[in-house]
Amino acid sequence: MKAEWRYEDVQQKLWSVENITDVWGIGRRTAIRLNRMGIFTMHDLAHANYYQLKQNFGVLGTQLYAHSWGIDRSFLGQKYKVKSKSIGNSQVLNRDYTRRKEIEIVIKEMADQVATRLRRTGAKAEVISLWIGFSMGYVDRSGSRGFHQQMKVPATNSSKQIANYLLQIFDRHYKYQDIRNVAVNCSKLVYSNALQLDLFEDPDEQVKDLKIDYVVDTIRKKFGFKSIVHANSIMEGGRAIARSSLVGGHAGGMSGLEGAESHGKAY
Repeated sequence: MKAEWRYEDVQQKLWSVENITDVWGIGRRTAIRLNRMGIFTMHDLAHANYYQLKQNFGVLGTQLYAHSWGIDRSFLGQKYKVKSKSIGNSQVLNRDYTRRKEIEIVIKEMADQVATRLRRTGAKAEVISLWIGFSMGYVDRSGSRGFHQQMKVPATNSSKQIANYLLQIFDRHYKYQDIRNVAVNCSKLVYSNALQLDLFEDPDEQVKDLKIDYVVDTIRKKFGFKSIVHANSIMEGGRAIARSSLVGGHAGGMSGLEGAESHGKAY
C-alpha cells in the first residue's frame, strides 16, 4: 500500500491538522512553547514568523517551519540499524564449580565468545562486567549469594585483554565459594577502526594478539565457533564445546557466532 502527498496537498492535508502534537517531531513540551507564541495548529505554524521561530527554537525552529510547508530535508539513505548498548553472555553451569582453575576456564571461554561478537559488530567496550552466582542455597559469610563488579578499561575487543580484565575482577572478589552461575558483559561500546594500545603492555604483543583474533574469527566464520578453541576448553571444566552444540547456539551463548559444523581444533 502506497501513500503520496504532493506540494499542492499541503494546504488541505497538512494545515488541516488541528492537534499540533499529532505531527512527527512535535512533543508536548514543544507544543507548549509554540502555544506561547500563539501557534496551535499546523496552519498557524506555517504562517508564523520564520525568524522568531529560529530565535526561540534554533535549528529545530527552522525544521518545524519547513515541515509545516511539507518540506523535509532528511537524508533518505540506508535503513538505520540500532546498535547494541552492550554485548554479554551468561550461563548456568552443569554442576557446582568448586575449583578456581575450572571457573577461570569458563570465564576465559565466555570472554572469547563476547570478544568475538564485539569484533563482528565492529565494536569495542570501555566497561567490562563480571557477575558470579553462588550455588543454590550457598550464602557466604557476608550473607551474599554472589557478586557483581565492573571495570572501566581502554576501549578493546581483544579476547586476551577482556579475559585478563575479567580475571582481575574475579581474583579480587572470589573467596573460594561454590559457583553455579557466570555472566560477563561488555558495555559503553564505541565503534572505531582505530587500534588503541594499552600503554602498560608490549605494543608488538598486542598487535600479534589482534592478528590472531582476526585469523581465528575468519576460521570460525567459515567452519563454526568450535572449529578452533583454546586448549583449556578440552580440559575438565571447559564448557565452550558442549555449549556450541546446543540447538541454534542461542542457549549456549553462541548467537551470532554460528557457522558450519566442525569437529574442532585446540590452539
